Amino acid sequence: MESQVVYFKEINPDNTQEVFQLVKERLKALKIKKLVVASTTGETAENARQFFKNEEVKLIVVPHQFGFREHNAFPPELVKSLRDEGHEVHFSTMLFHTEKLYHTETPTLMADLLRCFSQGVKVCFEIVMMASDGGLLQAGERVIVMAGTGRGADTALVMQASGSRNLKQLRVNEMLCKPLNPLNIDELKEQWEKVSH
Repeated sequence: MESQVVYFKEINPDNTQEVFQLVKERLKALKIKKLVVASTTGETAENARQFFKNEEVKLIVVPHQFGFREHNAFPPELVKSLRDEGHEVHFSTMLFHTEKLYHTETPTLMADLLRCFSQGVKVCFEIVMMASDGGLLQAGERVIVMAGTGRGADTALVMQASGSRNLKQLRVNEMLCKPLNPLNIDELKEQWEKVSH
């Protein structure tokens, strides 16, 4: 089979709408019913809700866990409205940020390795396991997962879900899009500082 991968030359929140369009096409072609979305401030979640409102798809939105930053930026009113519409918002332990809890560098090493593909790929792996651990996805269930670098979305993968205890069962079936030239962790931190100011 042949499948197209889109590479974004610039890391920019403006890529989000193109990501949504690519995802919409694959949702229909693959008859996928669940879309896992990373969203820190709620902006990507709200944009996804509007974009996919006429599609028969359930959003599983995964924001930052509470305590990751001083203030959780995801709006409580958006949590309620998404849930009222039948979507899910899942706050859970961010699996690649547990080095202080377990005193091991393994989560950081895994995160840095996945960032070689892109920050979004790292987040896609993380949030599909988080959603699976929370009972929102079944093992082996095929979903599309979206994440990005800083703000918005620039990465989308078709994945077969698995929880964190069964990492070997996690699968990436297709890469729909990603940044052409991803950032390493130091470059990401520099970008996050710019965005937060």
